[in-house]
Amino acid sequence: MRKERLIVPVVVGLAVVWAVAQLVAGLLFERELARAIDDLEARGELVVERTDIERGWLTSSGTIRLAPLLGDAWQLELSYEARHGVLSTRVDGQVMPRLGPHQVRLFGDALPSTPPRWRASYRTLGGTLDGNIQLAPFIARQGERQLDFAGGEIRFDGEYGDWHLLARIEALKLSDGRATLEAGPVVLESRYAYTAGAHHFTQRDLLRTERLAWRQPDLELEARDLVYRSLMHLDERELSIDGELTIGEVQAADQLLLTGRVGMALSRINADALRGVLAELRDEAARGDAAREGRELLARLEPGLIAMLQDSPRLDVTAVDLDSPMLGLAVHGDGALFFDARHLDELSLLGLDDERQRVRWLSRLDGDFTWHDVPTVVALWLGLPLDTRTLEIDVVRGQVRVNGRPLPPLWR
Repeated sequence: MRKERLIVPVVVGLAVVWAVAQLVAGLLFERELARAIDDLEARGELVVERTDIERGWLTSSGTIRLAPLLGDAWQLELSYEARHGVLSTRVDGQVMPRLGPHQVRLFGDALPSTPPRWRASYRTLGGTLDGNIQLAPFIARQGERQLDFAGGEIRFDGEYGDWHLLARIEALKLSDGRATLEAGPVVLESRYAYTAGAHHFTQRDLLRTERLAWRQPDLELEARDLVYRSLMHLDERELSIDGELTIGEVQAADQLLLTGRVGMALSRINADALRGVLAELRDEAARGDAAREGRELLARLEPGLIAMLQDSPRLDVTAVDLDSPMLGLAVHGDGALFFDARHLDELSLLGLDDERQRVRWLSRLDGDFTWHDVPTVVALWLGLPLDTRTLEIDVVRGQVRVNGRPLPPLWR
């Protein structure tokens, strides 16, 4: 009898624990979703809003809309339905891109394909999310034009402050009469780590295109193993961007046209001024239809944009190693370009249509570039001695000199 008396309170206790855990799971999911949306918008590139929100004990649903900060070129609509569990929440929904000011649906209106669906799982205890988006194959025709898409998949995972994305797009072919463009497979791998409000962040990207081909009756170009790597970093002082493009090979007429790599790094973009410009842009986006455009918007942003140059931005050409056996040319070199940030009050973005203002901007540029093992034909083009093997290209107050001489006209 005593055991039977104990069963009821135990069952009631377990039910209460389950109910509380269920409620906590839903609250944690809502909190993390709100934080992720706020930080995505704080990055400064997008306007993000959540509509049609329904919060429930066992389920919740809504729609997330993403759009560029300014303009109406596109909008991405993500619907979601979350089913909360004690240990995890299952989420799925539909992805609907819309194009142009009239918000034409990409799938269903512009393309004969059903909208892709996305699925994810949020783990309550660890605060991690992982999911995927499947892109279905389709063929679209318009007159002589045809787009053949073989499908793809986007995977994402991570937690608050650290996200990873892996996207693979299968082969794509665009035909227009006798001209065709083929691309793919294309793989994008990205990792984005940030602090609250995206005040600081680091983003690493790797974009690999296995094949890119253009064909028309009088021209055939085919590129393979195109790889672009980039690192973008915003800290307390500056925004810096490092990038490198590697070209496996570009072939034309069954000959090797180009191979090699190019690396560049941009630094010393003032961080506080950048954050100020992004805040101004978000304020403009929030104005809706009353938002300013063109020169009026530029006039408001101009002080902040010019202030971003106050630390004398620097562009480093870390490496140029390009070879063209077909043309008998090679470029191997490095260098740097600097911006003189003194007396920034003399500069105007609004006045760039005036020749004097353009000259004023150009006169702020100084730098140098060294080209090693110069081909003889280049020395001939530049009017230099044919035994010249090194080019010292100097930029002094916007004027280019080659081996101490003014740059001669390249086209006569």
